Amino acid sequence: MDTALMLSAVVGLGIAAQWLAWYLKQPSILFLLLIGILIGPVFNWLDPDAILGDLLFPFISLGVAIILFEGALTLEFDEIKQHGRVVQLLVSVGMAITIVLISIATYFLFDVDWRIALLFGSLVCVTGPTVIVPLLRSVRPNDNISNILKWEGIIIDPMGAIAVVLVYEYIISGGEASEIGTFAKIIAIAGVLGMAGAWVLANLIKRHFIPDFLRNVFVLAYVLLLFSISNHFAHESGLLTVTVLGVALANWKAFPKDHILEFKESLTVLLISVLFIVLAARMDLNSLLSVGFSGIALLFIAMFIVRPFAVWVSSIGSNLTCNEKAMISWIGPRGIVAAAISSLFAIQLQDYDIKGSELLIPLVFLIIIGTVLIQGLGSKAMAGLLGVRKVADNGVLIVGSSPVALTIAKSLKDLNIDVIVANTNYSEISKARMLGLRTYYGSPISTHADNYLDLIGIGYLFAISTDKELNTLSEIHYRHEFNENNIYRIRFSEDNNQTERNNKHTYRSNLLFGDGVTYAKLASLISKNARIKVTNLTDNYTFEKYQEDNKQFLPLYTVDENNIISIIDSEHTPKNCRLVSLVPEEKMDIDK
Repeated sequence: MDTALMLSAVVGLGIAAQWLAWYLKQPSILFLLLIGILIGPVFNWLDPDAILGDLLFPFISLGVAIILFEGALTLEFDEIKQHGRVVQLLVSVGMAITIVLISIATYFLFDVDWRIALLFGSLVCVTGPTVIVPLLRSVRPNDNISNILKWEGIIIDPMGAIAVVLVYEYIISGGEASEIGTFAKIIAIAGVLGMAGAWVLANLIKRHFIPDFLRNVFVLAYVLLLFSISNHFAHESGLLTVTVLGVALANWKAFPKDHILEFKESLTVLLISVLFIVLAARMDLNSLLSVGFSGIALLFIAMFIVRPFAVWVSSIGSNLTCNEKAMISWIGPRGIVAAAISSLFAIQLQDYDIKGSELLIPLVFLIIIGTVLIQGLGSKAMAGLLGVRKVADNGVLIVGSSPVALTIAKSLKDLNIDVIVANTNYSEISKARMLGLRTYYGSPISTHADNYLDLIGIGYLFAISTDKELNTLSEIHYRHEFNENNIYRIRFSEDNNQTERNNKHTYRSNLLFGDGVTYAKLASLISKNARIKVTNLTDNYTFEKYQEDNKQFLPLYTVDENNIISIIDSEHTPKNCRLVSLVPEEKMDIDK
């Protein structure tokens, strides 16, 4: 067996699965698990135990430690308060309900030790953004549903991990009253090392003892070393230590975590890609099939009893409709935390001879595969049946924050269309915020934007920056995220004199606001106090009649009854819609 070839093939297949998930806008975990099962138990091409040998357990342990630290680094307590009462209850009361009810169901269906039932309930209470966000982009539920599900996934990911690790630490401490001192010792050591480690790391970075070029790899080495030191002092306390470390740093004032998160997220993608294939390849299909009817019953209890109950309790007193609650109840796929930690804990618990520990992996993978497949494939139909699906993503990402860009952005917002203004100019971004617009301060084509720019509900790109190169790069950068027909850029005066070489360019731009409308013309009109005018066009009051009544106007776009935008062009005459125009002051010549 060529070990190097097998390992490189696993890395290649993992990245290919991530690319396929990105291209199809589906959760990556589905493709990673499928590849792992195919090359492992189905075709027997990969045997991780034979290839990695004694390094398998340390590899999984260190990988899970990094995943938990990266997740914990996103848990800001102040952030929880900002996303509404329903989200707060879902990640607290809802999580507790899920853990308790699934634990009870597991205990009675499989006759396992109550500690294993509780551990399993904690493992499958977590959804996570890596499985939720692709579903939201594919299904397009309304804003109420999208915001709740997105923030629930982001916040519950690290919170669920903390619950899982605490339950596990309790189990390995003995789980009896006589062993409560061991459990307390583990918690104390993890808490002290995690907090002290956060203080040391924060001060090393804030006092510039670590150069920028070493910062990311230093943090990586620091996390792994702290994990190992903690395990040395208290058996298996390392996971809790790195989780405490991440949460402490996430809430440490002025700690520069963004660059570290970018690096950790890139590393986590690689780790998850390899780790999930390895874990799926180790799966025993017979054990997965052996859960039988009881496993299917547990899956249906989790999906159709526990999840709806947790959602309805958490949404008591909210303004959510019954259909919206039903849709939130439907979408609850499990993902990364459950699969990674369950596999690690199953290996570690082999030495403890606890009844039912061998069922952890097959049951967790059954819940993951079942929820991702059933909810992933059925979500569009369910959203349509409940009437909570948008006709299309009608939000607009506007690149640029000049007066022209802000005028267009404000006109869209006034029509209840979601708008994000993205630019690197802080003073202009500040003006956008004063207008009540959502903003992204930074380059819209950066890695940071890929990780943090929230594009749920956004279906259009308007490139209106005064930087022409940024406009073009933004068009190219987002052409997979948005349909190419929904990507537009502003025309500049010099664009009217394109050379033959430019005409042969492989990428064709859609130009904003029709022939002859340039940035200079719009800027000139706006500087002379031209205003936005919205007019309802009907069968009785047509576009032709509007032209007769308004000799001087510049049509920009239309919005139909479903709030879908259409850019004005010379080929189509607007009908039965709201026409948005830029109307100059009287006696102003619009052709100037």
